[in-house]
Amino acid sequence: MTSRLVLASASPFRRALLENAGLHFDVEPAQIDERAVEEPLSGLSPEDVASVLAEAKAQDVSSRNPGAIIIGSDQTLSLAGDILHKAANMDEARRRLLALSGRTHELNSAVTLVRDGETLWRHMSIARMTMRDPDPAFIGRHLSNVGDKALSSVGAYQFEGEGIQLFERIDGDYFTIIGLPLLPLLAQLRALGAIDG
Repeated sequence: MTSRLVLASASPFRRALLENAGLHFDVEPAQIDERAVEEPLSGLSPEDVASVLAEAKAQDVSSRNPGAIIIGSDQTLSLAGDILHKAANMDEARRRLLALSGRTHELNSAVTLVRDGETLWRHMSIARMTMRDPDPAFIGRHLSNVGDKALSSVGAYQFEGEGIQLFERIDGDYFTIIGLPLLPLLAQLRALGAIDG
């Protein structure tokens, strides 16, 4: 028996991952203020913050979709334990890439399933991303090439596009990097009987 699935995210990347996997689902972005939810969480790890945000999104959408299984997901980027947020402008994106250069940061991707306000499952995957140390002029040229797309991701790079040129090593899977740990999610949806399997 399959269940109605709802993705509680506006992310076109998460949507594409689920569409490419052949899932049938609706999309309803959560209506929460992420920074307000995050504010009282200052003592939590970046992984826990991502988990709380994923669950808050799923709970919000669940309140308007009785009986549906809601997929909530969130990703934090942490550098030396500090959580970084999306750059507000291109100058901030340049500073972000310079700060990440030659260092390893983590992408902490959480996914949660909620039905009728009950949390059914939580999962966290972490990808460790080591950026090479490019010349600052290269970073400027890179940002000029990608334009405002740099502002759509917390790292100011699109790993699935030209941003791959910024990296020298990756420990983690592609889906975690994009922001939705897809293989564990599919396994859990099969276990719940929510998708054919």
